[in-house]
Amino acid sequence: MLPRSPSSFGNAFFLVGHRVLDIRVCNGSLFRKSQRCFGASISCSGGVRNQSIVPSIEQLSDARVIYSVAPSMGHNQESHPESHFRVPAIVNALEEMQLTYKFRGSEVIELQHFEPASVDDIASVHAKAYVSGLEKVMDQAVEKGLIFVDGSGPTYATATTFQESIIAAGAGLALVDSVVAASKIKRDAPTGFALIRPPGHHAVPQGPMGFCIFGNVAIAARYAQRVHGLKRVFIIDFDVHHGNGTNDAFYTDPDVFFLSFHQDGSYPGTGKFDEVGSGDGEGTTLNLPLPGGSGDTAIRTVFDEVIVPCAQRFQPDIILVSAGYDGHVLDPLANLQYTTGTYYMLASSIKQLAKDLCGGRCVFFLEGGYNLKSLSYSVADTFRALLGDPSLASEFDDPNILYEEPSTKVKQAIQRIKHIHSL
Repeated sequence: MLPRSPSSFGNAFFLVGHRVLDIRVCNGSLFRKSQRCFGASISCSGGVRNQSIVPSIEQLSDARVIYSVAPSMGHNQESHPESHFRVPAIVNALEEMQLTYKFRGSEVIELQHFEPASVDDIASVHAKAYVSGLEKVMDQAVEKGLIFVDGSGPTYATATTFQESIIAAGAGLALVDSVVAASKIKRDAPTGFALIRPPGHHAVPQGPMGFCIFGNVAIAARYAQRVHGLKRVFIIDFDVHHGNGTNDAFYTDPDVFFLSFHQDGSYPGTGKFDEVGSGDGEGTTLNLPLPGGSGDTAIRTVFDEVIVPCAQRFQPDIILVSAGYDGHVLDPLANLQYTTGTYYMLASSIKQLAKDLCGGRCVFFLEGGYNLKSLSYSVADTFRALLGDPSLASEFDDPNILYEEPSTKVKQAIQRIKHIHSL
């Protein structure tokens, strides 16, 4: 893992094969003024992005879901669970289940022209030395074909990883722009969903971690604050693993509430009950580790008794969601019992929460999910929830593979977190 203390920002470490590269970055020459990436301009400006990417007022007034796609097809390691098959599997499922513009018309918008995130956008969360160092080691990736940029996970990079990662982050920022624009013309704004990879919630401010390169949700939170004046950001992370990177980015910030519920004891071992924030940010981080075997019943209780009162007390201006689908009972990397129906319930409930508290302003960001079938079906049912359609989870979920949830342990965990946060 990369060094995490602020004093180590000048050095970034990358694994190439089995060697570690020490990248020393001069503070005076971190960036060129502009670069080119897949034909898109990458600007160092911290201001408002090109507004031509925002759909027209007429389009926004009819839309219920706006999504963007950044599959990072060049960022791939053979047999790695975080592969370039993930996003295409979802896109294919949306087509097959008739949830795209082709079938739903103006209810669904796909943003097809968006800018990559700028260096300043990325550096609002990550150390500039890391951003610059990652870009520089792309030459090593060209030579080697694939390098490891963090030993945990492990997290790999290919020759296109830097470019594709800033495109992925930019896809999320474009959705923030569109959802905010829509909220100015209608009380119930459409929900955004960034179908992007690499995922982001493990990436710490100083470097990559756990399959993640840049913290897409964290970058979007800072962008919403800086560009749109949305001061109070509420982040819900329902990935099976703790979003330690997002946790760390806002640990002392009273204006960003980070709430994660995840499997106790899972990677990366963080996200304990007593991690509640510090300094001015004490109380605006909530971590709820759930026992293995937790499922639909547990999550319904978590939403009603923990998420809703936290959000109501915080009164956010926008809700961002780290949407990980690796809690599904069929996913190979964890031991929870979420079903496709669980994700439908979460999406429907989060959409209603955003409508009640912040004009519907809400954007989902894809995180984990490694069984392609359960991933694609669950995202499709999430779309149905956001569109107001009935769930079709019963066509996919098999109740016969579920077992009794550890209800006593779940209740104890929920009571403990309610006591800690005075809920």
